[in-house]
Amino acid sequence: MNITVTLIGQMAAFVLLIWFVNKVLWGPLNALLTDRQKRIADGLAAAEKGKHELELSEKNAKEALHQAKLQAAEIIAQSEKRASDIVEESKTNARTEGERLITAAKSEIEQEVNRAKEQLRSQVAAIAAAGAEKILRREIDQHAHDDLFKELASQI
Repeated sequence: MNITVTLIGQMAAFVLLIWFVNKVLWGPLNALLTDRQKRIADGLAAAEKGKHELELSEKNAKEALHQAKLQAAEIIAQSEKRASDIVEESKTNARTEGERLITAAKSEIEQEVNRAKEQLRSQVAAIAAAGAEKILRREIDQHAHDDLFKELASQI
């Protein structure tokens, strides 16, 4: 046999082997590798997207917490203001009620003083009439001299 025929046969077998490996083995293996690369890239992209969404969620949570704190502070301030308004309103009502009670008490005292003065006047007039009766030693008709007694009581 000739070396040339063997060499050509080996080259033909080698070309056939390369064609077979390229067609049958390398194509599916390359497709598997490409598919795996794509899945890895998709996973990395999803992880990056998840990381970005996590950062956004944390930022939104911090903002929501900040807003909640601001609203809570505002509600507390409003409730403190309302409480002070209620206290002031109660103080004003108490002052008004106190002044009304003082005015009513002063009025009642004044009426009692006037009644006492009237009673005193009538008692003084009765004593004066009794004294005058004793002085004159005769009876004075109280009904007849009623105008005189009233004038005397008003002067007292």
